[in-house]
Amino acid sequence: MTTTDAGPARMARSDSSDTTPIVRFRGVTKRYGALTVLDRLDLDVSEGEMVSIIGPSGSGKTTVLRVLMTLERIDDGVIEVGGETLTHMERGGRLVPADERHLRRIRGQIGMCFQQFNLFPHMTALENCMEGPVYALGLAKAEARERAEELLEMVGLADKRDSHPGQLSGGQQQRVAIARALAMRPRVMLFDEVTSALDPEVTGEVTGVIRKLATEHNLTMLMVTHQMEFARDISDRICFFCDGRIEEEAPPAEFFAAPRSERTRQFLSAVRAAA
Repeated sequence: MTTTDAGPARMARSDSSDTTPIVRFRGVTKRYGALTVLDRLDLDVSEGEMVSIIGPSGSGKTTVLRVLMTLERIDDGVIEVGGETLTHMERGGRLVPADERHLRRIRGQIGMCFQQFNLFPHMTALENCMEGPVYALGLAKAEARERAEELLEMVGLADKRDSHPGQLSGGQQQRVAIARALAMRPRVMLFDEVTSALDPEVTGEVTGVIRKLATEHNLTMLMVTHQMEFARDISDRICFFCDGRIEEEAPPAEFFAAPRSERTRQFLSAVRAAA
């Protein structure tokens, strides 16, 4: 898909921007000791929107995804998913920190693919995709198998269903990981530098699947990436992070053609120089 092809897809998915955001960060702060990695972050993501998060190392990009998956607890602020608070729950007419049951329920709307594939090495591709729906969602094995087979076909790996991770290339393993996350039927998908561990020649396998998700499925997606051209082609919006906050955000054409912030311009110049 070219940049020109991406435009209509972005416009079609942006129609939901006037609705309640499916993901909302309100004043979210995350610290590691004296280091503040998210600094009173405000971020809204509309249903069906594809948002790419870029920025220098240590700017808080991956932490956004990790707190959404409740892999890290925030120190202040509120996160909402699907109109409900993720980090807090109502009790006695006031918000209190969420318990594990509440976290699991809200987190069930979110899927994530990591830099490392995290597949079960003793399971086949099909079994990896069936595991969550059977044991977390209580799906019958026959239904979980059918769902897994459909998703493996969607990511172009129907012929690898009986292969173990050790028999697959890195690109194939990452595509299985995407199928496994989708098997849980998430409303929001998170991608954390999913091509960074791959050889350049197989990166296209994974980016092709993400392109397909963006254009053919009404998934909300947040993607941390260092691939500027890919972010330009696929995104509805680019968010440039610096020092735990959004320094600048705009549609791709505007963001890359006429960045407003000097810090953004410096970052893009450095990326272009390193390419």
